[in-house]
Amino acid sequence: MGKPYSLDLRERIFNYIAAGHSRRDAARVFGVSPSTAVRLAASHRDRGSIAPKPQGRAPGTAGKLVPHMDFLAEMVRTEPDITLQELAGALAETHDVSVVLSSIHRALVRSGLSYKKKA
Repeated sequence: MGKPYSLDLRERIFNYIAAGHSRRDAARVFGVSPSTAVRLAASHRDRGSIAPKPQGRAPGTAGKLVPHMDFLAEMVRTEPDITLQELAGALAETHDVSVVLSSIHRALVRSGLSYKKKA
């Protein structure tokens, strides 16, 4: 995900529009897309602020796998060489939850579980 434009640039674009220029003119002058200038003016109209909205997931929101982490951890502990495909199958069979394999992998890594081959 890209970074939001700086507050300084946002203020200059908004002040240019507020001075009576069109949004497309503001976009040309400041080197941004016309849709950016339109969204910036709409943001001020709707929210009263030109500051960028927060990016990413809101703190405290849980993913789909959070309630099932104990189950996944127990499966990995009892059978250390279980595959992600097998984990997904067990999760679907037991809890009727369908997830992408990479989601299971990320959840296991976040919880500190990983598979290391030993010589």
